[in-house]
Amino acid sequence: MTYLQGFLIPVPEDKKEAYEKMAHDAVPLFTGYGAQRIVECWDDDVPRGEVTDMYRAVKAEKNEKIVFSWIEWDSKETCEAAHEKMMDDEAMQTPPGDMPFDGMRMMFSGFEPLAENESSGSSTYVQGYVAPVPKGNRSAFSELCRTMQSVAIDCGALYTMDGWADNITDGKVTDFKQAVKAENDETVAFGFVEWPSKEAYEKGSARMREDDRMPQLGADMPLDGRRLIYGGFEVLLDARK
Repeated sequence: MTYLQGFLIPVPEDKKEAYEKMAHDAVPLFTGYGAQRIVECWDDDVPRGEVTDMYRAVKAEKNEKIVFSWIEWDSKETCEAAHEKMMDDEAMQTPPGDMPFDGMRMMFSGFEPLAENESSGSSTYVQGYVAPVPKGNRSAFSELCRTMQSVAIDCGALYTMDGWADNITDGKVTDFKQAVKAENDETVAFGFVEWPSKEAYEKGSARMREDDRMPQLGADMPLDGRRLIYGGFEVLLDARK
């Protein structure tokens, strides 16, 4: 993978099946335009935060859950060309009233992978996060990501990826910068860890906390963890070209 599109979407809980069907129906359209992989994940354990969280990021209403998803492309150019073509594709034109979520509150952006590893299996559970990172801390953040990835893989994770936003468009209602209260000198990171199961995630996370390679309490970090938003998600769809 050389380019990633990340999404956060508020979906009414009673629209889960409708959203899943829509996602499955869209797979051949996206892969037909060059998408390499599409993953859709449903809110399972998304905590409420004191400063920020994923619910506030998309202005979620009481009955709504969070969908964390991404699309993998072989290049930024392929992604941009595909979206230009899809704008004119009648198959992609869905009337707003037929959508199982409020598209005005969906947020998305493109991300350049900073660090990733080879996938070693099919996942059913995902840890996802979005974080504000000072632009000048790219190298330090990349180093932290590589360390965290090594720990996660050693503790049972199947695949990890951390992405760096190259350009985030300001949204009218929501966007990734608003989601983590990013400041003028900050960009946004989007990443995830894939696990074979929720049980593997729970056991692996416990092992990770005990690993000596993990940052220690009070350590100088290249990002503001208080504004990081995250959650655990069950995989609804994992489509590869």
